[in-house]
Amino acid sequence: MLLSRNYPPSPHLAHFIRRHYVFVADLPNDLEIIDQLLSETAFVRILLRGDWAAETAPDEWTKAGRCVLFGANANPLRVRVRGPFTVAGFGIKPGGWRALFAQSADGFTNRMVPLADAWGSIADAMFASVAAAKTDEAMVAAMEAAIAAQLAKIGRPREDPLITRFEAMARLDSTAKIEDVAALLGKSVRQIERLCLKSFGMSPKAVLRRARFLDMATAMRGFSNPSEVQLAGLRYFDQSHLNREFRTFVGMTPGQFRKATTLLLTAGLKLRSEGEFLFKLD
Repeated sequence: MLLSRNYPPSPHLAHFIRRHYVFVADLPNDLEIIDQLLSETAFVRILLRGDWAAETAPDEWTKAGRCVLFGANANPLRVRVRGPFTVAGFGIKPGGWRALFAQSADGFTNRMVPLADAWGSIADAMFASVAAAKTDEAMVAAMEAAIAAQLAKIGRPREDPLITRFEAMARLDSTAKIEDVAALLGKSVRQIERLCLKSFGMSPKAVLRRARFLDMATAMRGFSNPSEVQLAGLRYFDQSHLNREFRTFVGMTPGQFRKATTLLLTAGLKLRSEGEFLFKLD
């Protein structure tokens, strides 16, 4: 049984954190799941129970400890989980990245590293507090205390409003041209590129391309109901283009994707669709 519970951040952290989550899977001890992640934002995962690993080279599976930072994914990250597991964690808003990390986001793209590499002893203390918590509420409180401590340590507790606005644009119209987006934001394409590398971990064109694919994948999984006009906008130039995008982002054709069982990726798409209401433009 898979059970995901999601919690909004406290108002004083809402500019930096997308959501908190607790994910419980009471699976058979001998069951092995291999799936892939395609996360739009970086996130922290605290492994309270279970055996998780990521494929860092062909057929080479690596672990990064119990408190892990996952960078955003420009390409699918294959992950493997064995037996039952329980994880807690939180998603990081691109607009809040620079308030929480001294390093640029592009140094973590497609990577899985111990959170202590970036947060030091704050990460270790957070793991101990979350592991000792008896309720979801206590886990969330422990994570928020650590996030607040990291904000104080970095010393720039402000979101980047331009990055937040660009993220909303990418989610609300993933077919937009970067030249048009830059003009609306009052910046040059080069300026937007530099800011996106620091906060998203990839170029603005890559952010839009991935968002467009995820919009299509979410519709194909039945988690969204786009209008005919919206669906027409998502369609690619031809079948070859569509196939190429699916192979890039999930390593399979659209037909194979429709038939594939992707428990973790599908859970992420569902969560993505449920969070659409969070994105708006002033």
